[in-house]
Amino acid sequence: MATVLDRPVQAGPVAPVVRAISFADVKEALLAGVEDFNRAPVIGALLGAVYAFGGIFLLSCVFALDLGYLAYPLLAGSVLIGPFVAAGLYDVSREIEAGRQPTLKGVMSTVFAQRQRELGWMAFVTIFAFIIWMYQVRLLLALFLGYSSFGTLNEFLHVVFTTPDGLTFLAVGHVVGAALALGLFSITVVSFPLLMDRDIDVVTAMITSVQAVLASPGPMIAWGLIVVALLAAGSVPCFLGLIVVLPVLGHATWHIYRKAVVPAA
Repeated sequence: MATVLDRPVQAGPVAPVVRAISFADVKEALLAGVEDFNRAPVIGALLGAVYAFGGIFLLSCVFALDLGYLAYPLLAGSVLIGPFVAAGLYDVSREIEAGRQPTLKGVMSTVFAQRQRELGWMAFVTIFAFIIWMYQVRLLLALFLGYSSFGTLNEFLHVVFTTPDGLTFLAVGHVVGAALALGLFSITVVSFPLLMDRDIDVVTAMITSVQAVLASPGPMIAWGLIVVALLAAGSVPCFLGLIVVLPVLGHATWHIYRKAVVPAA
């Protein structure tokens, strides 16, 4: 009679292995992102439009509620949820990589199927980080500027840029914001495409992402700065630039993931 000890032990999922990347790899990934966008421009533009018009909607709500002073931190914080919005773009790049022509129906089916996998938990992490981001802005406002209300955005900007307390708020806010952004970037830079690509848990994905950053701190931080700079540039013309910028960055993120994480055997 077979005992428990006689039964074969089923091995769990193999932990992803990271490898160092170079600045040249970052450049190649960005160029590959442009190429992927050119291969499927309609899908990319549609997903980019969702992000762009979402930003317009949020900004409209802020000004409608006379909270114009929150416009800048809201826009800066929206960068944090970019990787989640770009989930469909990772699937597009994966399809192109496999030699298949992606379709909008197929991409949407893959994205909606993620609700049964760990990607949903990763989305929760980014949304929670966004909430923390907005709360720290309110906290710093209370600490440095009191509970004063600002009638217009111009009034808020005048206080921030012309008073000692305002300049202190600006400096501390950027330092705290940069620390939060760096932390979130470290746990998400490859975790979203990794969860799209493999059936692993969200904690393993975040650990792998941090390991990838630690393995290549210079190139990874450079990639993060490129993402912030391009998203900021794309937001200037009424967010319309994001229709192109977001898909290019989404596709490029997939290629960063491919370079930073060793393919599964």
